[in-house]
Amino acid sequence: MAKVLVIRLSAFGDVAMLVPVVYSAAQAYPDSRFIVLTRKPFESLFKSLTRNIETMTFDPRKEHKGILGLLKLKTRIKKRNFTHIADTHDVIRTKIIRSSLLGFPQIKTAHIDKGRSDKKKLILSKDTIHPLISTTERYKQVFQELGFDFDITFKNLFEGKQADYSILGDWRPKGTKRRIGIAPFARHEGKIYPLEKMEKAVEMLSSNPDSQLFLFGGSNKEKRILKKWAETYPNTICTVGKLFLQEELLLIHSLDALVSMDSANMHLASLVETPVVSIWGATHPSFGFYGFGQDLENAVQIDLECRPCSVYGNKPCARKDYACMNWIEPTTIVEHIEAVLKATKEN
Repeated sequence: MAKVLVIRLSAFGDVAMLVPVVYSAAQAYPDSRFIVLTRKPFESLFKSLTRNIETMTFDPRKEHKGILGLLKLKTRIKKRNFTHIADTHDVIRTKIIRSSLLGFPQIKTAHIDKGRSDKKKLILSKDTIHPLISTTERYKQVFQELGFDFDITFKNLFEGKQADYSILGDWRPKGTKRRIGIAPFARHEGKIYPLEKMEKAVEMLSSNPDSQLFLFGGSNKEKRILKKWAETYPNTICTVGKLFLQEELLLIHSLDALVSMDSANMHLASLVETPVVSIWGATHPSFGFYGFGQDLENAVQIDLECRPCSVYGNKPCARKDYACMNWIEPTTIVEHIEAVLKATKEN
């Protein structure tokens, strides 16, 4: 029986993209065990997937902080007698973990090829007609190198389960209102649609009495902004700080559509098969970070000779005006949402 350690420490969206692969591998190899090493806030993504998936948690701030903490983690891993190590992160920490196992020939290891050179070439060439392979596929290749061959069979975190919306209380689906999520934030400026324009889209959507809007964010700053929007516009609720991850996933599952940046929210929605209208600026879906199972027609973006300029959206705008985002009108966002809602209703 194989005992596989799957490593992905961060970031949230990248960890979420790992779920379909681990699930599919575990389903294809029911006699093997798959243990996912990740940060504690992310471990609930893997709970209750299948009986042969479990988690180990990584705490870089306390238990596993610094060299001593990493040594403690290495000792813990060695005691588990893993037969395979699937490093789907390939950063300094995970390289150290892998290197510490070189003296154990019974352990087979493989790590992800992130395609860094191909991504650099894409930035230089702007050839988005030929997209790179998806991150999900790159994860799968790690397992294949270890000898695990399978098809991606994952569909939905709630597949085969009765979604209990009652735990959402007043936020549970009621009547025939159109349920729309808005997640307007991302880590870097190059991936954030201008907030004044997004607020205009919220104003337009909330004016429809048949719509119910749910606003998603994380930090205190984001909470203050979204709380103000919720207080200003009708049919609008700020969810920040009011839900655990499993509850948030259930709420996203109940939505008819979610508006998101190139961010973790897009990937969370993908795990529960909620259609996403994603907005792209400095980055581009062709890098391979598009939401699992999402329709590319729902990506909102404009063609500029400078796009894409960044893999992660963390580089300052060479034009100084972030035209890639500023030139997208709120009406365009609303039109895409309406198209998704219409398609959902027809299906």
